[in-house]
Amino acid sequence: MSYEVKSLNEECGVFGVWGHPDAARVTYFGLHSLQHRGQEGAGIVSNESGKLHGHRELGLLSEVFSDETKLQSLAGNAAIGHVRYATAGNGSVDNIQPFLFKFHDSQVALAHNGNLTNAKTLRRNLEKEGAIFHSNSDTEILMHLIRKSQQSTFLDQLKEALNQVKGGFAYVLITENAIIAALDPNGFRPLSIGQMKNGAYVIASETCALDTVGAIFIRDVQPGEVVTINDNGLQVNRYTTQTQPAICAMEYIYFARPDSNIAGVNVHTARKEMGKRLAEEAPIDADMVIGVPNSSLSAASGYAEYSGIPYELGLVKNQYIARTFIQPTQELREQGVRMKLSAVRGVVAGKRVILVDDSIVRGTTSRRIVQLLKEAGAKEVHLRIASPPLKYPCFYGIDIQTRKELIAANHTVEEIRTCVAADSLAFLSEQGLIDSIGLTFDAPYTGLCMAYFNGDYPTPLYDYEEQYQASLKEQTSFF
Repeated sequence: MSYEVKSLNEECGVFGVWGHPDAARVTYFGLHSLQHRGQEGAGIVSNESGKLHGHRELGLLSEVFSDETKLQSLAGNAAIGHVRYATAGNGSVDNIQPFLFKFHDSQVALAHNGNLTNAKTLRRNLEKEGAIFHSNSDTEILMHLIRKSQQSTFLDQLKEALNQVKGGFAYVLITENAIIAALDPNGFRPLSIGQMKNGAYVIASETCALDTVGAIFIRDVQPGEVVTINDNGLQVNRYTTQTQPAICAMEYIYFARPDSNIAGVNVHTARKEMGKRLAEEAPIDADMVIGVPNSSLSAASGYAEYSGIPYELGLVKNQYIARTFIQPTQELREQGVRMKLSAVRGVVAGKRVILVDDSIVRGTTSRRIVQLLKEAGAKEVHLRIASPPLKYPCFYGIDIQTRKELIAANHTVEEIRTCVAADSLAFLSEQGLIDSIGLTFDAPYTGLCMAYFNGDYPTPLYDYEEQYQASLKEQTSFF
């Protein structure tokens, strides 16, 4: 491959509110705090006295709703919204959510965070039975399964459908009379519920969105649950009891905002503990510790605190940089990194620097950052990664699906160090990561999905099994 996506991209963020007179605007603010989860498209569907209205477009949330009249057109006291990261080939408005379905007997809108591992099989079977799809997103499959169900109530139809889809999913639906949230049996993706001062209920991918709209956290949606919110309040049901927590470890390492809590664990605190454990496992004599903005700053502060080496601002991120697309030449790609990050010459010149980052995917970005620091006069650059090496693809909602894309799957730590031109390189251990996050579920890895690091997937891979087995035999040189 001739390019690198900076790191990992997560599928999306979802938000919903029931019982607020300006529900669409509340949803806009909630989605804004989830923008880091998806930057390629956004949409909102509102409920005005049982009638659903929607608007969706490609672009950042502020671009999609740059015209005030677009928000004003979404009247009603309930709404759901979605921000999306589009994987390759899916950059079409047809795939922007929420999907709004208008049937002869009902209206339903649907938003989804995650990835179904049996989507190809389900879609093929549904098409054989006459189903017509309007997108190539796996999200649409759920609605076809709901409409196909012979159960007597919408909730029972939904439960039947949820037992047919496999993989990672956090669904939020809105009907004429309710908002419904559902989480997969492993809880790969976070989904939380809060309540505003006026009594309105809020559902969000991360608790930071609850804080943004002034909602108080009530509870997380648990694996295997279906939570219904309507004028009668909140009702919790289960569609399966066959559950086993396996929260995506990358939520704590990279995806989630540091002010979010996942399963009761604060993300900043977990990252700081990762940095402390990394300093314990991989000490080095140096003059300063710096972090790669923004997701690595918490780990860098933890490393500095444990090691006693001063934490410094050695890299500055341009907060106003526009979205950058893949550039056609190496020179322009390198310039793109310089637009996003600058080394502080007056801080790093002549110094031995410990550079803390959250992960290495292909290694290209790490190499450019090390180069930036050395060009700014850093005497030594010691790279410390606050997660184990990423060696295996993800099939539950992250856009890494082959081992060819992962440098650690193809090279030793010493080879990676040579590739990124660091003076030393060390990764956090798997046990160090587990201990740092500190979950306490009675489940493998205390309730974390660690498949990225060791290939131990908590579910069958279904449609991806053949592709995964083939990838185990592939070797790619990054030199």
